[in-house]
Amino acid sequence: MLSPPSLTCVTVLPLAKRKYIADKILGLLIGGHDTASSVCTFVVKYLAELPPNIYENVYQEQMEIAKSKAPGELLNWNDIQKMKYSWNVACEVMRLAPPLQGAFREAMDDFVLNGFSIPKGWKLYWSTSSTHRNPECFAEPEKFDPSRFEGTGPAPYTYVPFGGGPRMFLGKEYARMEILVFMHNLVKRFKWEAIIPDENIFYDPMPVPAKGLPIRLYPHQP
Repeated sequence: MLSPPSLTCVTVLPLAKRKYIADKILGLLIGGHDTASSVCTFVVKYLAELPPNIYENVYQEQMEIAKSKAPGELLNWNDIQKMKYSWNVACEVMRLAPPLQGAFREAMDDFVLNGFSIPKGWKLYWSTSSTHRNPECFAEPEKFDPSRFEGTGPAPYTYVPFGGGPRMFLGKEYARMEILVFMHNLVKRFKWEAIIPDENIFYDPMPVPAKGLPIRLYPHQP
């Protein structure tokens, strides 16, 4: 005799719940991958195009850490904490090329901003790029200057690649680790130059080099 087939119960969720779950999955994919990838791309772009002392300072910091490691020993959390200048550079990259351009919030009360009356319940869009290039918040906003992030850094809510306040992006520290580990492993092995200097940037919705940012790598001599 044949044994009876096993039965599997499948629960079909309502369409609204399926859309909600799909939205959350897409948010995780974008928040956990695309944003960090965008920052790493622009770290490469800026280090290729900036004055060489920026790259050299990153290189020296990363090589001090690399020389402190035994053969085959991986980076640890304490090593990440030592990458202060490299993180300042990454922060300045995110100031000038933030991976997300802003987000929506809802007005909780009526208020007036710059002479405009904003009613309670209106949906408002705050712009990362406009805030980061506001000369009232950053002197010479178009200048690449990692020293902006020394000490206490920019004033609250002027630097917002991860948002701010109680709704700040929960993955900030994970993103910091991703970006710094990438910088460490790339910079200690290579120097590079951009094949297309000042390559155009488009937004989809994150900033993307129009030609894919081709670079020429130069391995460091042993």
